[in-house]
Amino acid sequence: MKTVGFSRTLFFSTAMLLCVFTAIPVFAMDITGAGATFPYPIYSKWAQAYRAKTGIGLNYQSIGSGAGIKQIEAKTIDFGASDMPLTKDVLEKNGLQQFPTVMGGEVLAINVDGITKGQLKLNGALIADIYLGKIKKWNDPAIVKLNPDLKLPDERITVIHRSDGSGTTFIFTNYLCKVSSQWKSKVGNSVSVQWPVGVGGKGNAGVADYVQQVPGSIGYVEYAYALNNNIAYALLYNHDGKLVEPSSKNFQAAAAGADWKNAPGFRVILTNEPGANSWPITGATFILMHKVQDNPARALEVLKFFAWDYANGGQMAEQLAYVPFPPVVVKTIEDSWATIKSKDGIPVWKAPAAGK
Repeated sequence: MKTVGFSRTLFFSTAMLLCVFTAIPVFAMDITGAGATFPYPIYSKWAQAYRAKTGIGLNYQSIGSGAGIKQIEAKTIDFGASDMPLTKDVLEKNGLQQFPTVMGGEVLAINVDGITKGQLKLNGALIADIYLGKIKKWNDPAIVKLNPDLKLPDERITVIHRSDGSGTTFIFTNYLCKVSSQWKSKVGNSVSVQWPVGVGGKGNAGVADYVQQVPGSIGYVEYAYALNNNIAYALLYNHDGKLVEPSSKNFQAAAAGADWKNAPGFRVILTNEPGANSWPITGATFILMHKVQDNPARALEVLKFFAWDYANGGQMAEQLAYVPFPPVVVKTIEDSWATIKSKDGIPVWKAPAAGK
């Protein structure tokens, strides 16, 4: 399969990231993180606001969940970021603490001649068959049947997927496993899979850029990337058979039944959830930190950053179509930080004063 390197959009996104995080000289307590591209837009926005408020900067490498997990395990960064929540066993094995920051949704971005945003309708079975290579053209009878009012072109479908280890891929393939037994048995669910067809782009930005450049293409991206790049996307039929559009309200609907308090490591999967308004490809994004900290002062700065985001960044998140967590869940998250300690066993987080 062909793999696309850094795309034009990803290049500019990286350039903007460097401007945001390096335009001002680095302070002693600037913090470092790496991983998921899914939350990059909101982490960038939070970082700008937090630096303006506190003078503390964030150097965040938007390199994919798989790379973020590897870097935090190697202790080369202060925190890792992943859209794939790690299991309790993996967390314990690596001495890690995990907590969510925001929720969001993925969309099927498309570049189909004559089709604009929200016109095309898809369901899970069709998406799986497209990514399995069984449906090859946009005017396939199965797509036409679901979209009788659209003039679909006799055009080959170019399938776009992630080329890097990706939590966005984990969420997407988790959804496909739930809606297609064939996908589950042949491909499965992970941050990186053996794609039956398609070409790869690096990061959400790389997939978004590829969809924009290639006529007839389809690719899965975090919703903010479709919004920011003005890319058309499909509406989806959800678990209950209702046609829904991507929105903060519908992402929240997918999380309505989530039990964050009792989930080990906050490991909650939000794909294909029941509910009339639930967006079917919804997920949370997570932060990973070591429970025993070599540098407690830096760890405290990380926790203060995210505490500030929870308290002050909700509106910014909503502007980018992410879903912030309600106060009751935030309290549970911050209570869990008591397990993050110095080598002497002293908790790093000293709430509530440390979060002010």
